[in-house]
Order: sequence, then structure tokens, then C-alpha cells
Amino acid sequence: MTEQSKQLIISAVEKHRELIFDTLDYIWKNPETGYKEFKTSKYMEDVFENLGYEITRAEGITGFYTVIDTGRPGPEVLVMGELDSIICPAHPESDPVTGAVHSCGHHAQCAALVGIAAALKEPGVLDELCGRIRLCAVPAEELLEIEYRRELKKQGKIKYFGGKGEYLWRGYFDGVDLAFMVHTTVGDDFVSRLGSVGCIAKSVIYKGVAAHAGGSPWNGKNALYAATCGLNAVNAIRETFKEPDIIRVHPIITHGGDMVNAIPETVKLESYIRGSSFDAILAANKKVNQALCGAALSIGTNIEIIDIPGYAPLINDDGMLAVVKEATEEIMDVQFFHNPAMGSGSTDMGDLCGVMPVVHPYAPGATGKSHGSDYYIVDREAATVSSAKMQVSMLHALLANNAERAKKIVAEFKPQFATKEEYFAYIDKINGEGDRIAYREDSVAEIRL
Repeated sequence: MTEQSKQLIISAVEKHRELIFDTLDYIWKNPETGYKEFKTSKYMEDVFENLGYEITRAEGITGFYTVIDTGRPGPEVLVMGELDSIICPAHPESDPVTGAVHSCGHHAQCAALVGIAAALKEPGVLDELCGRIRLCAVPAEELLEIEYRRELKKQGKIKYFGGKGEYLWRGYFDGVDLAFMVHTTVGDDFVSRLGSVGCIAKSVIYKGVAAHAGGSPWNGKNALYAATCGLNAVNAIRETFKEPDIIRVHPIITHGGDMVNAIPETVKLESYIRGSSFDAILAANKKVNQALCGAALSIGTNIEIIDIPGYAPLINDDGMLAVVKEATEEIMDVQFFHNPAMGSGSTDMGDLCGVMPVVHPYAPGATGKSHGSDYYIVDREAATVSSAKMQVSMLHALLANNAERAKKIVAEFKPQFATKEEYFAYIDKINGEGDRIAYREDSVAEIRL
């Protein structure tokens, strides 16, 4: 990158600092969880249209995208910002009704995306680039509220619980050759990792028999006791998980009974099974199902287990990682750090990495614990303005010089799945539901794991 190009990018982003900060503040004050980001999506849509973009809104759900054509042939690069928040009622600035709050940093991603969109409208910024750029405000990265998303699926409004997988399946990313998204992180450095673990989402329903808790408890079958036995059984198998597989199982009880003087008839859990590969996730999930079913059998209840494809493991592309490092150090005059370990969080960026080269680096600016009650953006400049500069610089590195860098990365990429259809056919096999125990009259029980 020439010094002239560098200064052009810097000034193009900095010109829109006020718009970037306004976006950051609005979305922070209006947090919404996945597939409910109605105010957030509308705000972003208005900003993009006011900048002169023609946008394509997602049909029936939140989010949108726009495609910028340089007029010169070349690959298409997808750049995203995530619309949704998490739920953390303990956060001092969480929504008092929903408990939603952006202690995930997604509001900073959206602000940076606005900065990118605004900068690309400035004279001269696209002059050296080839191909196309797709900017996307995508919903539902945080895998929350499983029951709500199951209902959306039943209604035919979504097929997949994560926004990027849903958009990929709908064809909103058709024609894209490479993708990246920059997350906000705690600390002072621009960083990347090898990747992130994938996950299966689980909804578990223990089904007992209600009875008077004081007068005739022997007539009941306590679903809460079965559930607590199940949680203990899962804890008892943790030592069987191999460290390289990075297995994480973290269930919560979402419904523990209806009233204190009745034996709980229905108890509901939600959980993830996380792991570094599909094989590891599926093997751990089988063990967990066995533990949960064994607990139900010990109390005499039944158990329904709904297994849902979560997110694929993310592996950042080596060529894209090199672009991130070079582009960031060049535009920011800072050192970029790469951690060769895999992160134990999950992201639906993994749903894209099996079919195209992707990278998911991090920009600094936050403090506190991610998803915690003390998370805040403390360096607004780094989290938004610097992040936008970083990403425009990445676009320049990929698409300048006849897009040679992007073409090389695409040519060298070896996809795990030949097509998105092949990927979805694979993960659709993960789906499972229904009661797992059949009690027979001859004192035999059949268990389906």
C-alpha cells in the first residue's frame, strides 16, 4: 500500500467518526437478542440508505446486505457486523425488561461496519480495487433462547438457529468468495487465533408425574430430581473428555417446576456441547445423552432430548490471517499478535469456513468479562474507528493489484465441503428429537441415545 492510499483510507474513515460513535451509542442503548433485533436492524438500514446504498433486506427476519461493484472483474469479499446482544440481567445497563445488553461487543462491530460503508463512499477509496464487496448486518450470532428459535423454525421463519448459517442457506452469500469479520476484545492489542470450537445446541425435557408433595409424594415421579441426577451424571463424565478436543458442556435449568407443593412434572434444560471438531462434538454428545438418559431411568421418568446443529468449528484461513496481520500493521502502525491456540467459544463464522476462506480477528477496546456484568467499551476509537480502518485496509490488501491476493487465497483454499448444500446435508443429520426411553410392561426399558 502506498502512503497516499494509506492516508486516503485513514481520512475516509475518520471523516465519519461522529456517525460511527452515534451508531455505537444507539445500539448499546437498544440491545436486542437474536432474530429480535428490529430496532437495531432498522437503525442500520436507515444509515446505509442515507449513505446512498441500495440494500436487500432479509425476508421475514432481521438483517440486510448490500453489494458494492467496483466495475472491474474480481472476487467478492463479504464483510459483516453482528446485530444481536446477549442476556445478562446483572449488568448495570441491561434492558430492565429483557435483560439484554451488548456485553458481547456486537454494537462496536455494527459501528465499525457503518464506518466501512461510509468510507467506501468517499472519492478515490475504491479506485484501486477490483471485484465486489458485500457488506452485511447479520442477526443472531449468539446461540440463545433455544425454545424461541425452535418456535421460529416450526413456523417456517428460519431453518438454522445462527444468522450466518441461515443467510448462507437462503442464498444471501451466493457469489461470495472470501469473508471476514472483526470482533471486539478485551485488552489493547489487535489479535487473532487459530480458530474457535463448534457446538451442538440441546434442549432437554425431563418428564415425570405430578403428585401432592406433602400428602402423597410416592404417587409422583420427580422430574427435578431426575434432572439434577442428570446434571451430576454429566459432571461425572467430564474426566473422559480429551484435552485436545476442547469439550465444553454447560447446561442450565430453564424450568424447574410449577409450584412448591407439587412434585415437579416437567423440568427443562438447555446446553451446548462444544468441541474442536465435528467428530469430537458428536462423540461427547453421545456420552452426555447416555448420562442424561441414565438419570431419567434411575428415577423412572422419561426424557426428551432435542439435538440441534449449532455452529461448525471455525478454522481461520492461513492466507487470510497473513492479510490481517499485514493490513493491520500497515494501517495502524501497531504490532498484530497471533495466538496459535483454538478458542473455546463458538461462532457461526464456523458455518462459512467449511465452504470459503474466512478470518475472524479481534480489535481491542473492551474491558471486563465477555458476556459478563462488567463488560464495557472503554476505548471507543480502537473498537470502532480503528477497527473500520483495519477492515478497509484488509479490503485494499485483498482487492488491489488486480485482486491478486484474494485470487491466490481462493485458489489455494481446500474446502471441507464442496458446496453449501453438502455442508447443510451433513449438519442436518445432527438433528434429533423425541422421547429417549420406552418403558415396556415386562420391566424392560429401551433407550435411544
